[in-house]
Amino acid sequence: MTYQFSSLAGAPAAGDDRRGIERDEVHYRARAFGPNAQPVTLLIVNISPHGLMARCEAPFAERDRLRVMLPVVGVAAAEVRWCLGGRLGVSFDSAIDLASYYELLAQMLKKG
Repeated sequence: MTYQFSSLAGAPAAGDDRRGIERDEVHYRARAFGPNAQPVTLLIVNISPHGLMARCEAPFAERDRLRVMLPVVGVAAAEVRWCLGGRLGVSFDSAIDLASYYELLAQMLKKG
């Protein structure tokens, strides 16, 4: 399932969403390491080859650097683009190639 990120409550209005890339809805717990190298748990809510949105209890600020551990692709270096009410959006430094991205989605959506 895909949807426009701007359709979420509290997200930037459609005119403000410069990304324009649809994301795939997931519900996946991942480990990340923030600017202080301490591990944090993310609940990834949606993802695209270029970034993700997650819920996280740890406080982050725009431009913080993260290393997100993802299935198939391993460590994805990313930058926090926005934070709001326990949610954050990050942009990957390098886009995930499509073949790896589809494998990643399959792993994230696999029912265990």
